[in-house]
This record gives sequence, C-alpha cells and structure tokens, in this order.
Amino acid sequence: MTKPIRRAGVIGAGVMGSGIAAHFANAGIEVLLLDIVPPNLSDAERKDPAARSRFAAGGLEKALKARPAAFFHPSHARLVRTGNTEDHFDELAQCDLVIEAIIEKMEPKRALFARLEQVMRKDAIAASNTSGLRIEEMMQGRSEDFRKRFLVMHFFNPVRYMKLLELVAGPDTDPAVVARVRKFGEDVLGKGIVFGKDTPNFVGNRIGTHAMLTAIHLMIEDGLAPEDVDAITGVAMAHPKSASFRTGDIVGLDTFAHVADNCYAALERDEDREVFKVPAYIRSMIEAKLLGDKTKGGFYRKAKEGLETLDPGKLQYRPHGGDEAIKKATKSCEKIEDPAARVKKLANDPGKAGQFAWKVLSRSLAYTARRVGEIADSIVAIDDAMRWGYNWELGPFQTWDALGFAETVERMQKDGIKLPESILRMKQSGATSFYRQDGAVFDLLKGEYVAREVDPRNVTLAGARRGVKPVLANDGAEAWDLGDGVLGVTFKTKANSLDPDSIGMLSLAAEKAEQDFRALVVFNQGEHFCVGANLFLVVMAAGNKDWEAIRKMVKGYQDATQRLKYASVPVVAAPYGMTLGGGLELCFACDAVQAAAETYAGLVEVGVGLIPGGAGTLNMLWRAFEGIPEGVPVNSYDLVTQVFKNIALAKVATSADEAKALGFFRKTDGVSFDRARQLYEAKARAVGLAEAGYHAPVPRAYKLPGESGIATLQMMIDTLVAGGHASEHDAKIARKLAEVLCGGAGGAAREVTEAEILELEREAFVSLCGEPKSAERMQYMLMNNKPLRN
Repeated sequence: MTKPIRRAGVIGAGVMGSGIAAHFANAGIEVLLLDIVPPNLSDAERKDPAARSRFAAGGLEKALKARPAAFFHPSHARLVRTGNTEDHFDELAQCDLVIEAIIEKMEPKRALFARLEQVMRKDAIAASNTSGLRIEEMMQGRSEDFRKRFLVMHFFNPVRYMKLLELVAGPDTDPAVVARVRKFGEDVLGKGIVFGKDTPNFVGNRIGTHAMLTAIHLMIEDGLAPEDVDAITGVAMAHPKSASFRTGDIVGLDTFAHVADNCYAALERDEDREVFKVPAYIRSMIEAKLLGDKTKGGFYRKAKEGLETLDPGKLQYRPHGGDEAIKKATKSCEKIEDPAARVKKLANDPGKAGQFAWKVLSRSLAYTARRVGEIADSIVAIDDAMRWGYNWELGPFQTWDALGFAETVERMQKDGIKLPESILRMKQSGATSFYRQDGAVFDLLKGEYVAREVDPRNVTLAGARRGVKPVLANDGAEAWDLGDGVLGVTFKTKANSLDPDSIGMLSLAAEKAEQDFRALVVFNQGEHFCVGANLFLVVMAAGNKDWEAIRKMVKGYQDATQRLKYASVPVVAAPYGMTLGGGLELCFACDAVQAAAETYAGLVEVGVGLIPGGAGTLNMLWRAFEGIPEGVPVNSYDLVTQVFKNIALAKVATSADEAKALGFFRKTDGVSFDRARQLYEAKARAVGLAEAGYHAPVPRAYKLPGESGIATLQMMIDTLVAGGHASEHDAKIARKLAEVLCGGAGGAAREVTEAEILELEREAFVSLCGEPKSAERMQYMLMNNKPLRN
C-alpha cells in the first residue's frame, strides 16, 4: 500500500465526479470517467459508442466550460478518458484508485460496490465521495478484503479550489490504505486532510449546516431580513462574503436541503435536531424551482431594476435593502484586517448586529464543542474543516479564542446555553485558550494541552525567519534571514503594490544576498502576491508635466528588475493570487518561479493607458526567444506577435499552468498545489539552484522584426479600430507597444540590445503618461483606491 497512485477511475460524471476527474488530471493523473448508458436510446444509438458514453462525455465537456474553470488548462483534459459502466467497467481493473460519485442513495451504491469488487485489483483502493452515507451500510455484503481497501474521500465543490478533503475510515479499513490516500491527497492533489468519523455529514457539513440553519431560523425569530443576516454572518464574522443566504444560492437550495434532511433523518438523538429542519418557506422555494444561481433566482436574483431579495413571508421578490444600523455596524467591523479583532468587535456590538451575531456564534460554538469525540477527536480537525471547506477565516475554536475563552464560557452560561463537561473542566483547569503561543493545543478528550501535529513543510514567514529583526527594512518592505543561506524579501504595502520603498528594497536585498547569503526568495503575504504599481506618484508627476520624474521612476524599476535578473546568487519568486503588471515583471526578473497553483498573472498596464514599464516587454521577449536552439531559423515576427497580443489584450492567466502556456512563467517553473507549502518549496528551489553551481545568465541581444513588423502590427491595430473592437486611444497604446517589441524601426537591421529595448519601453511609457485618456484611467484607479490591475 505504498505504491503511488498514477491511474484513477471516477464513476459518476455529474458536477462532483467531473470536478474530481478534472483535478486529478490537473495533478497529472490519468482518469477513466464513467457514467451510465443513457436510458431510452434508440436502437441505432444503442449501437453507437459515442451515444452510449454521452453522459460521461457531457460531464467532461461541462467541466471544460465550467466557470470558475475546473481544469488548470484545457490541455489537461487529455488525461481524462470517458466511457460508460456497461462497456468500459472492466477497464477499472487498470486503476490504482476508484472513486464513486453517483446518486446519494444507498442501494445504487451497494450494487456498484458489488460490481467493483469483481474487477478491481487486490492492491487498488475503492472510495466513495458520499457527503454523509454511512460506510457500515454501504459495505454490507462486501468481503473483508474489499472492506479493508475502502474509505470515504469527501471532496468539496468546486474540487479544484476547495482545499478540504475529508477522509473517513470504516471499522475494517486498513490503516495503510488511509496513509496511502492521505499522502496522495496532500502531496499530489494539494489538499488539506481532515480525519472525520463515520457520522452523518461528517465534519464540515455537520458544523456548517448547523451554523447556517441556526442563522436562518433566528432570522425569522428576530424579524431580520436575508440582507441583514448576510451582512452579519459574512466578512464581519470572519466568514466568506457569501455568508448564509448567498451561500445557499451558490450551493443550490435543493443540495442544501438534501444535506440538512440527511442530518435530520439520521440524528435522532441530537439535542439540536430541530435546527436541521428546513423551514417551510425554503421547501416552497424548492417546489417553485427557486434554487439559487442555477435557476437564476433563489434568496436573491438579478432583475433589470437591480438586485432583488426574496421576502420569506410573502415568497415574493422586493428591492434589495437591509437595516441601516446593521449595515453601519458590520461595515465598521469589516474595516478591521485582523479576523480575530473583527469578530470580537462584532460580538460585542451592543446593537442589533452584535446581538444577532452573539446568538448565532454562541449556539454554533457550543454545538461544535459538544460534537468533539463524535465527529472528530481533534479541535484542530474541526477548525481546519471549516476553514478549508467553508472558507471561514477562523475555525470555531479559533473564533472562541478570539472572543476570549473564559469570558465566552461565562457569557454562554449566563444565557443558559448548554456546554459539554469537557469545556467546563477546561475552564476549571485554568486554561485560557484552545491554542497556545508555544504551538500546543487543548485536547478536550484528554483534558490537557498536547503538542500540535505540524507538517514542517507548512511554514509561514513568521515561522521561517531567523532573529527578531529583519536584515533590511524600510516602510515598504523587509528582508529576513530564512536560514540555510537564504534571504527573503517581503512587501508591506497595501495589496503588496509597488512603491519606491518596495522597489528600492529589491536592489538592496540583491546586494546583501550577494555579500552574505547564497540565494534570495521574494515571498509576500496577504491575499495577493502583487497587484502592480501604486500610480499615485505617476499621476502627480503627469499632472505637473514632470516627465523627467516619471522617466526616473520607470528607470528605477527597470534597474531593480535587471539587478535581480543578473544577481550573482539565484533569485526565486513565489507568486500567488493576483500577480499583475509590475508584480509579474518582478517574476520575470527571477531565475525561477515557485507559483501557487491558483496564480492569476498578466501584464495589464494597457488597462490604465500604459505599457509595461519594469522591463516587462524585454523579459517577455526573453521568455519567447530563450527556448530556441542556436542555428534554428525562426520567424521573429510570429514570436513578437504573440507577445504583443498577450500584452495588448491584457491576457490574464487563471492558473500557474496557464501562465506557463502564455509564456509568463517558464515550463520548468514549479507549481505548489498547496499554498501552505509554497515558502518551503520556493526556498528549496533557491537552495537547489545555489547548490547546483548557479551562475547568472548572460545578457543577450535580439534580431527583431523592425519597421516591417511595426507596419504589419499597425494593420492589425487599424483593423480592430475599424471594426469597433478598439478605440483610438487603445490604438495609440498598441502602436507604442508594437514599436518597442519590434525593436524600433531598425530592429531588423541588427541585433537590438537589452539597453536599447529598455530605453524604447521607458520612452513609450513616459509618452503615454502625457495622453489625457491615460491620465483619466490612472486617476480613476486612484479614486477607487485600486493599484494597477485590469
């Protein structure tokens, strides 16, 4: 059971099955995706292989068209082969792992497992993606050997984006099988593993459904509206913006009701069983096909007049509104960056928002505490399930710590909320929090603090840095000793945008790394790696027509990126999230990239009427030309045209793999499926380069299309303008870009040096700053408090 999983079978090509197949393919796993033969086929269709596998093929097609995208890149779909459960079932014998994702009914699942037992290899693993059916019931009639190789792998939708993977072992599951699947889930799929118990809806859905329905029931009791509840249970509570009712619309009310009904039916002895009872008005919505986004109407819907909200009492839509006092209170909380401080302020608010928030939180936290030992033994597992499966910023017990452990217990007792004995004993022991600063966590079953299991690869900047002070620091960035001879640069600006301080730090850090370290890593924190340049200084200088100041600024960033590019030590960037404009140019300057899988990269400067100004044009050309062996004849115009399109159309990759396909990252750059490991993996890549005898690259010159290329691109631009696809201002930007990328009019006559391309880029940038339309676009971005992004 240590054999790697290279080939998988997925049975059921619905939303979950096709999503699982797509993400397996993202990870390089070959997948056989099967579904039933469609019923009611004609005689001719029953002989047609394509018609017989129509359901599976349709599932794959939907996954390819899914938004957000299920595949990192459409080419990954080549790893998925479709078929049906009549003609291709025996081919599952070639799979190392087979997952069923069929209808959530017991009898079809039992019948399927009976068939699987006959074809699967003895070293292959069988799994169910059930969201709550009991293993013991599903395995009735199966052999001891099959039961040993069976477990639940419960993915969350959408599979690519949701980190949580709940693993639930049955009473007969071999621990070696669990270990093998855990390794596969963590190391290959990039998932966060939570071990749940064989209870209804496992961990995430049990707690999440209870919390959502608690808020929904209390809304009626307290006379609030859906908008009020979502304002309170969203960002202000350290939960996603979708909060309660919007989440229901996204998930689908029929799906949500199914999960709740499953709990209600199975949890006969649960003290909060009635909470899982779906309100009558939601039943009426389901009957009326008001299911949420998939029917374009649920609790909310978009109308010509604007957003509308369903009135639960009248079951009619009305204009979107909400209580102004609640809006004011929650908006005030949302401004607080620290989620712990944010939720504490909300719960202590004396108005309607705080009173409702406390009711929801206190009941949800107490219920969760009563479930420890039943659904999972570890409070860490429950917290992880809610953060990874429901996108809560804080898990229940982390939220409890934020509110204050002892104070919260006392307030709950005052309100008559039932607490388990384990919590009361914890308070009596003098414990002041579930999580301690030294890394220990309170074990409610043992009644004592225990060491928290930590994967050494899940390292944060705070955990990796050496010393109490940074090696270098200014207002925009810091450089820390990360150990093993690696210096790490991290920005401190809003959204990690580029300003003179952060730019200046890049050059300083390169110099320091060359003197005292053997490698440099650029690793930022926050929601996005870098959303580009802060345009304030550019707008101010343009307003004063101080073109020389702008020229100096642009040259400053060009010099910084080139300084990194030719540093005598390897430089590795670790992009994630939005990596736009100057943020991507920063990555271009590095010897290697260790990107998070979910990296959204692009040169979007045209969105504010400019072109890249941090050596972006030069280094996009570098990437386009670098893989061509010497002596191979190449049409430079074709390469330049593709670079031109990527920049002029502000193409943004929606994954690290797509960024590779567009030429933003190299094919050899690394991809971290689990962002928690990105710093560890970026540092390992930097150390590896250093230990492999790193030498800086040699500057190159380019034979570019020159005047003829400019003219040809000009024709393309004119055609777009004539067809109404581009404005005259867009055309001005594109013409400047074409001139730079073609090496100026003389670009074909001789090789163009890097310095010459940088000068062309710089002058084009400065000239565009003088365009009134560009100034308007930049000022708009500033007025809306947005750094450079598309």
